[in-house]
Amino acid sequence: MEASTNATPYAMILLSVALSAAAQVALKAGMTSPAVRQALAGGISPVSLLQVAFSPLVLLGLACYGLSMVVWLGVLSKMPVSSAYPFVALAIVLTSVFGRVLFHDAFTLPKILGTLLIVSGVVVLAKG
Repeated sequence: MEASTNATPYAMILLSVALSAAAQVALKAGMTSPAVRQALAGGISPVSLLQVAFSPLVLLGLACYGLSMVVWLGVLSKMPVSSAYPFVALAIVLTSVFGRVLFHDAFTLPKILGTLLIVSGVVVLAKG
């Protein structure tokens, strides 16, 4: 019975992390879209800021962040922050993978080693 009770907060953590990574991807896609680049080409102004703020992908990214925060609040209501917070580091891993796959970001040896260290640290903290 306890396994199913503990599964819910961990599923919520993974959902929050996935939404946070999705937010980064949507924001990156929005900020590099032709419409946003064109809006910012003439410099930053109130009009260009509004164009950026109402870009569909930027709005999607902000919505993902908002939803991630709501899910995270649920996590914090169910478990200690010291147990939950290390899992936030998984967003770095997920975002790096998405960046490589979707935006062809460089995935150098130091980034790979750093990612492995992050995952190792989360595993150690989760077991402790």
